[in-house]
Amino acid sequence: MGRGRTDSLPFNGACQGTSRCAMIPPGGRLEINMKIIDCDYLVLGSGIAGLMSALHLSRSGRVLVVTKKDSAESNTNYAQGGIACVMTSEDSFEQHVRDTLAAGAGLCDEHVVRTIVSGGPERIAELQELGLAFAELEGAGFDLGREGGHSQRRVLHAGDITGRAIESVLLGRAAADPNITILEHCMVIDLVTTGWLGMSGPNRCVGTYVLDKRANSIFAVRAPVTVLATGGGGKVYLYTSNPDIATGDGVAMAWRAGLPIKNMEFIQFHPTCLFHPAAKSFLVSEAVRGEGAQLTDAAGVTFMDRYDAQGSLAPRDIVARAIDAEMKKTGAPCVFLDIRHKSVRFLKSRFPNIYATCLSFGIDMARDLVPVVPAAHYFCGGVEAGTDAVTALEGLFALGEVSCTGLHGANRLASNSLLEAVVTSHLMSERLKREGSPAPVNSIRIPPWETGAAVPSDEAVVVEHNWNEVRTCMWDYVGIVRSDKRLERALRRTDTLRHEIRDYYLRYLVTADILELRNIADVAELIVRSAQLRHESRGLHYTLDYPELLPELRETLIQDAPGSHFKS
Repeated sequence: MGRGRTDSLPFNGACQGTSRCAMIPPGGRLEINMKIIDCDYLVLGSGIAGLMSALHLSRSGRVLVVTKKDSAESNTNYAQGGIACVMTSEDSFEQHVRDTLAAGAGLCDEHVVRTIVSGGPERIAELQELGLAFAELEGAGFDLGREGGHSQRRVLHAGDITGRAIESVLLGRAAADPNITILEHCMVIDLVTTGWLGMSGPNRCVGTYVLDKRANSIFAVRAPVTVLATGGGGKVYLYTSNPDIATGDGVAMAWRAGLPIKNMEFIQFHPTCLFHPAAKSFLVSEAVRGEGAQLTDAAGVTFMDRYDAQGSLAPRDIVARAIDAEMKKTGAPCVFLDIRHKSVRFLKSRFPNIYATCLSFGIDMARDLVPVVPAAHYFCGGVEAGTDAVTALEGLFALGEVSCTGLHGANRLASNSLLEAVVTSHLMSERLKREGSPAPVNSIRIPPWETGAAVPSDEAVVVEHNWNEVRTCMWDYVGIVRSDKRLERALRRTDTLRHEIRDYYLRYLVTADILELRNIADVAELIVRSAQLRHESRGLHYTLDYPELLPELRETLIQDAPGSHFKS
């Protein structure tokens, strides 16, 4: 299993804080002869951030990629729009920087923005070398799209399945790399640190505990470098464009390990998810509006010009709030996209997947209005990290949606997320290359996982009920428009739910369902508490009690690990 050495370590008697110690009956102990996998680099997640990291790091050592489901199942795989990058003489880095800063509502780190924007063209060339083919105009270069908040056409795409194309190419490359092993259907439980192990010296990440969902067993991975590339947590909300795997695992694990979590109040709601009872989480790309689609009511009357001069191409936070306001004002369950001025031929060519999916639900984009609603889409906050993915914990790196580098500020500019992932993965690998091999950790003893008196759950309905309650609470009280009263209610409920979930986690054997429930509950509390700290309306955070901007710029930071991270 994996290319690293594997062995079993005997248990020598000391419990050292494993999660089930509180449940061990008097005079007895249930032990597991736990397998440990050693590798040079442990990458958690198989989206664009994780796979690009793995491909870079494999040049220097053995890489183990751990992913929750099939390796292709990631937020990247569902990305329709593309990668924003300056590619023409009509465009410039300065314009891209300016658009990013404007969308970020004053909270972007300008140095970070310039670093990532200027690093884009080389990384696009790298993706092409790996085999990714971006759409081109016949004899006229790239077919660049335009999305909300962009002053120029600069979005490279592969039709409306850009993410799927990227995922396919990167997975093919990773599978062919002898230094990369991918473990599918394996879910990380928590990070293992030297501080938790009781070792002296600076705290350091030395690996993880992992649940193999198919074998129903727990093992450990030991590595001097661990890369968090676990993506976002849209499933914290009742309605989301994200796949089922997006449960905020990396942010929750990092918080439990004591890392600072930054700007978690800024949750981007994508304005246009398809509104249909059978269309689970299907996104209608912003690129559709980039090609001239207008947002309308059921009668086909446009309304965005009343909210912003950019109309339907305003940044996502403005569009989502406008749709929310229209729905509340009229009582309508949705609004509509009107792109009926485009031909069937054009729509099938530019948006083949969206056109075919809508048609499967009886909606012909060339003839019908397309019903849409906002849904949770992207986390602009996360684990505080640099553009080289460095975090506050030695040995732990974080990049992609799980991280907060300062690129997105209070609102992400469309299609900047994939750009960030390819640039930061490169900068991380370059840093590690300059610093040389980190100190090995394969002599560090990771204690076996103990089950104690835990038993298989006979109350799965509790998990399902709590799962729905967390998500409904977040949608109702911590959505597009917030207030102090709503946030207070949300905090009371999430606090109660976290205690109930902790009790369940201790009583029953670990399953993927309970791990994901624990994670979304932790992330929900982080979002609520962060929102309570921001007494203004900025970017994606809009509150009825503080509708104005504060004159000073400030970040929100939470760093209060909730006790022993294996017992939270």
